[in-house]
Amino acid sequence: MATIHIRSQSSSQVVDVTHQVARLVADSDVEDGLCHVYVPHATAAIVLNESADPEIANDLLELLDRLVPAGRWRHDRIDDNGAAHLKAAVLGPSETIPVVNGQLALGTWQAVMLVELDGPRDRTIRVTVR
Repeated sequence: MATIHIRSQSSSQVVDVTHQVARLVADSDVEDGLCHVYVPHATAAIVLNESADPEIANDLLELLDRLVPAGRWRHDRIDDNGAAHLKAAVLGPSETIPVVNGQLALGTWQAVMLVELDGPRDRTIRVTVR
């Protein structure tokens, strides 16, 4: 297992980590297998989506804000981030990507993204290649 460290810059943000993950896959000795990308945080997520158009990231964050509006959740009484927890639960903490010929087998427009939902924070991404 390897680790990627990211410092998010805003309260909600999408960070393309494809190159860091691809480097870890290339440095492994796995030719054909799986790459599991996991974020061990309750207010962040990992998704696969397009990175060629940065507006996709903004659209995703806007959609999440519409689906899970801030300021109306019981958890907010504890630390005012109930919406971030719920958004992360909807997206999920991990993705598994095939490795073929020593490379991530992503689709043409797919990228591996960290979705920050309660930043700015230091985030850890754990990558396992087998």
